[in-house]
Amino acid sequence: MVALTDHDTTVGSAEASAAAATHGIELVRGLEVSVEDAGQGLHLLAYEPDPDDQDLRNMVARTIEARDSRIPLMVEKIAAEIPALRLDDVLEIAGTAVLGRPHLADALVRTGAARDRRSAFAAYLAPGCPTYLETWSPPLDEAIGILQSAGGATVLAHSWGRGSHVTLERFRELKAAGLQGIEVDHVEHDQEARRQLRQVAADLDLVATGSSDYHGDRKPNRLGCETTAEEEYLWVSSLWVGSKG
Repeated sequence: MVALTDHDTTVGSAEASAAAATHGIELVRGLEVSVEDAGQGLHLLAYEPDPDDQDLRNMVARTIEARDSRIPLMVEKIAAEIPALRLDDVLEIAGTAVLGRPHLADALVRTGAARDRRSAFAAYLAPGCPTYLETWSPPLDEAIGILQSAGGATVLAHSWGRGSHVTLERFRELKAAGLQGIEVDHVEHDQEARRQLRQVAADLDLVATGSSDYHGDRKPNRLGCETTAEEEYLWVSSLWVGSKG
């Protein structure tokens, strides 16, 4: 079994469904939504929402529009310092994917301005950098409501990674808002973080998932490096109301 949760898009679902059927793999379709919560950017996983739900489509379209507007402006700011950086290179790297900072990071690596994606983010693309620009993302509670209404099960991704730390009280609030799970096993969570998050999930009756967060060869994460236990998968799969068709 494998889940496909690309950032802010379900465009790969048809191709993945065909490949999964050919190779006898069970596919869970979904997406990973960039959200905002009290000034920090987080990621929300949604499994099996209806991709044709109008509110979901509107939310994703607004997110993509904001990204498409931001990246050229960031390229312009960074190019004042790194003249070799070109928007065409960023667009070529992105291909058919939703345009985002990881593609800009890869372009910076290509120019030699950064050693890898992580150092590109640290020097140019993270909040606090002179060349960073804010963008619109849906509020977390609102996104949970939209995705749940679209029939999806919602799981907060790597909530203690990348400088984020969602508090126990906030997890309680998100549970009340409809959150159904916490991604516990993730490469950015050390063993103590995993132990504590697993306890939070148990205390709040939330699903505890794991995933590789694999987004291609330009990230060190390998497909299947983290997985979800079978009993947790069976639990979360009982939550979505959308038909897999």
